[in-house]
Amino acid sequence: MWIRSTMAYRASFAMTTIANFAVTGLDFVAILLMFSRIDVLGGWPLPEVAFLYGLSCVAFGLADLAIGSMERLGQRVRDGTLDTLLVRPAPVLAQVAADRFALRRLGRITQGALVLGYALGTVDIAWTPLKVLLMPVIVLSGAGIFCAVFVAGAAFQFVAQDASEVQNAFTYGGTTMLQYPPTVFGKELVRGVTFLLPLSFVNWLPAAYLLGRPVPLGLPRWVAFVSPLVAVACCALSGLAWRAGLRSYRSTGS
Repeated sequence: MWIRSTMAYRASFAMTTIANFAVTGLDFVAILLMFSRIDVLGGWPLPEVAFLYGLSCVAFGLADLAIGSMERLGQRVRDGTLDTLLVRPAPVLAQVAADRFALRRLGRITQGALVLGYALGTVDIAWTPLKVLLMPVIVLSGAGIFCAVFVAGAAFQFVAQDASEVQNAFTYGGTTMLQYPPTVFGKELVRGVTFLLPLSFVNWLPAAYLLGRPVPLGLPRWVAFVSPLVAVACCALSGLAWRAGLRSYRSTGS
């Protein structure tokens, strides 16, 4: 329904998609401006940073396209409109994710894919069949991890009700952090996004293997292949959190 509504005004859709493309591209423009003054950032040259940026942006863009509307759950909890979703013969999670589905978010995915294509064309990677197969796995696993963060953040809004910005700190803030090398952050932060909120499995750990760089925190190189398992575990845990939050929902008060 939302896609048909969007495509009814094709010029508007084109303009909003281009605007989304341009606005999200400003993040990479900031990186380019930094590299106009420096040669490396945290020991990483521009092509390798672009590789991190592209992986993070595409993975997050896919998650944002599929399930980004979850951040609006707090508003539905506050005004009681979540009740209308509970009586429909469809999973509430799917209904919330599809609410106001924004096809314009394809602009972020396109922009990230272009940067990733540039990085793959310029970065020095000793390609093997295993590394080639790992590339799509990294992107899909990263999207799964971000989807889990979106759902967990929505589950938290059952309790906090007005916590969309808290959720955004881990979703939009998380993808922005992953666009930069782990060497520019403190070890405590890197440990936190590896063992507590495992965002580093989106790109930092697998990218270190692909680029032949030391794995952050001195972890073994095989952790680059753990991303799919981490994504599955994160989705399972966020699903449990969602079910617990939905059971605790008691509609709005007066």
